[in-house]
Amino acid sequence: MAAGRGRSRRVSLPGVAELLRPAAPGPDGGDQRQASGREKHTQKITVYLSAEELLDLERARLALLRYGAAADRGRIVREAIAVLLADLDACGQDSLLARRIANSNSASSNSASSAMASSNSASASSAPDQPNGTSESAL
Repeated sequence: MAAGRGRSRRVSLPGVAELLRPAAPGPDGGDQRQASGREKHTQKITVYLSAEELLDLERARLALLRYGAAADRGRIVREAIAVLLADLDACGQDSLLARRIANSNSASSNSASSAMASSNSASASSAPDQPNGTSESAL
């Protein structure tokens, strides 16, 4: 530890039981998760967004402001996460999140396999006629 630094850089992570516990119903008896709202948050993640995604998030913030629901971008993200996780808890494989991620994964694997097929057909067309690398005229 460097001199003058009294704090450890180790992060305290939740245990497996806490991560895998079933979502408890909210105070109203519903199955919706509650976002944390405006409070001091002790955990942090970094999320990288495209310029278009960030612009969409800002547009959502301004739309909410017009509807009389002022919120910063962090609050919007926490609410969106709460809504998607509640839907995942309630609907499982049929949830919006599961379907979108499954579709995204199948689309990326389809594009990867078609790129691989194109690569294989290109290398097969430039390969010699004989398996040992000799041509028929050399025989």
